[in-house]
Amino acid sequence: MNNNLKIYMLTLVSFFVGTSQFAVVGMLDKVAASVGVSVSTAGQLITVFALANAIGTPVVIMATSKMDQRKQLLMALIIILLGIVATLALSGFGFLLVARIVLGVGTGIFVVTAYSIAAKLAPPGRQGGAMSNVSMGFSASLVFGVPLGRIVSAAYSWKLIFWGIGLFSLLAIFAVARMIPVMESEASVPLGKRLAFLKNPKIAATLVVTFLVFASYSVVDTYITPFLATVMPTMERNMSYILSAMGIASVIGSKLGGFLADRIGTVRTLIGSMIVQVLTFALLSVVSEPVNITIMLLILWEIAIWSFGPTQNFNLVSIAPEASGIVLSLNSSFVQLGFAAGAGIGGIVVGGVSIMATTWVGAVSVLLAVAVAVVSLGRARSLSSSRR
Repeated sequence: MNNNLKIYMLTLVSFFVGTSQFAVVGMLDKVAASVGVSVSTAGQLITVFALANAIGTPVVIMATSKMDQRKQLLMALIIILLGIVATLALSGFGFLLVARIVLGVGTGIFVVTAYSIAAKLAPPGRQGGAMSNVSMGFSASLVFGVPLGRIVSAAYSWKLIFWGIGLFSLLAIFAVARMIPVMESEASVPLGKRLAFLKNPKIAATLVVTFLVFASYSVVDTYITPFLATVMPTMERNMSYILSAMGIASVIGSKLGGFLADRIGTVRTLIGSMIVQVLTFALLSVVSEPVNITIMLLILWEIAIWSFGPTQNFNLVSIAPEASGIVLSLNSSFVQLGFAAGAGIGGIVVGGVSIMATTWVGAVSVLLAVAVAVVSLGRARSLSSSRR
C-alpha cells in the first residue's frame, strides 16, 4: 500500500477517534438521564476528558519517548478501546467519568502521534498537506459527531455509537499494525523546557487568550442540546439538522480564518472574531424569537470561534518560529484546559442559575480575552518603540 493511502487511513481513524470526544455533546441530556444525574453534572464528562487530554497526553508521550511511533499509535488505540469497553460495560456515573479520562488520554496520544507519522509518510514538500488531511478527520468528527450522537441517541441507545467506535478501534489496531512501518520517535522535549516558554510575556498572554476563548465556547457548546431544547422546545426532531449546520459552520470558519488572516492580518482577524463572538452571545441572551434568528446567531458564532482557532495557531508560530512545535503543543493543551474549565463553569451556571445564563458567561469570558489581547498588544508596541 502506498503512503498516500496510509495517510488517508489515519484520517479515517482520526474521524472515529474524534467522534468519541464530540458525540457526547449531542446526547448529553440522554446520557444524564440514563445514569440518573442532572445535565449540569453530566457536563463534567466533557471536563474530565479535556483535562485528561491536556495533562495526561504530554506526560505519557514523554514517558514513552523511547518507544517507536507505530507502537505509540497502537498504544493510543488500545487505550481508546479500553475506554470504550469501560463506557459500555460499567454502570454508574463514577465509572463513566473514569472511562472518559481513559478516552481523553488515548485520544490525545493518538492526535500527537498521527500528525507526526503523517508528516513522515508524506513526500518532501507535502508534509503540511498530510497533516491537514489528518486534521480533516478530526474536523469531520466535529461536523458529524455531534449530530450523529443526537440521531443515534434519539432513535436507539446512546451507547450504540460507542459500540460502533469500539468495533472500528479494534479494526484500526490491526490496520495500523499491518500498514504503518516502524518509525523512530522524535527527541522528547523535557516538560521544564516546554513550560519555560510561558515566561515569555507575549506567548503567555496569547495562551491566556486561547484559554478564555475556548472556555467561553465550552460553556455554551457543552450544553448546546439542552440550550436548544429550552429555546425551541417544539423542534426536537430538527435538532440534529441544526447541530449539523453548526458543524458545517465550524469548517467554514476554519477556512475563513486563514483567508482573513492573509487579507487583513492576524491581529485584526483575531480581534474581529472575538468581537463577533461577544455580539452573538449578547444577542442570544436577549433574542429567542423567531427561532430562525437564534439558529442564524448560533451559526455565526460557530464561524467566529473556529475562524479564531487556526489564526491563533499561525499567530503563535509567528511569535516563536524557532519552537513552533512546542508552542502549538502548549496551545493545544490550553484549548483542552479551556474546554475543561468551560464545561465545569457551565455546569455550575446551569445547575445554579439557568441554561440561558451560559451565553452571558461566555460573553464575559471573551471580553476578558479581548482585554488581555489589547493589553498585550499595547505592551508589545511600547517595547518596540522603546527599542527604537
